[in-house]
Amino acid sequence: MSMAPSVRQYLDSHRVRYDTLPHPRTATSMHTAQLAHIPGDNLAKCVVLKDRRGYLLAVVPATHRLDLDLLREHTHRDLVMVDESELTTLFSDCDPGAIPPLADAYGLDCVFDDRLLEPDDIYFEAGDHEQLVHLSTEQYRLLMSGVPHRPISRHV
Repeated sequence: MSMAPSVRQYLDSHRVRYDTLPHPRTATSMHTAQLAHIPGDNLAKCVVLKDRRGYLLAVVPATHRLDLDLLREHTHRDLVMVDESELTTLFSDCDPGAIPPLADAYGLDCVFDDRLLEPDDIYFEAGDHEQLVHLSTEQYRLLMSGVPHRPISRHV
């Protein structure tokens, strides 16, 4: 598989400057970072949650674990993690587990961790387990300009 069509269309429609970085198939985001030779703090990983109001995409650095209690406190929502079967419906053009942090491209609400604004570059899964999208943090900040961000994770 290559970059998910929704990801490519979203990035191109927003005139984002990006490139892609191939990597071997991996089981974890930290392993992806190691094999792609990038810092884990620069790799955005996604966690999909839901409550009675709908779905929420939480984006944190690969070196961190989502703090669900902190997220619930910040959002005032009773969020739980979704079943993997729901992910294939929400992200139909992506491989399971290769979720890009572009909630708008999939019509979802989103919140991301402040720590993703610290490095100069951001990487994330392109919708498959074989390539990462690479863009500047400034480009990511522009894409996420209307998305709330706050500390929602803890270092692993």
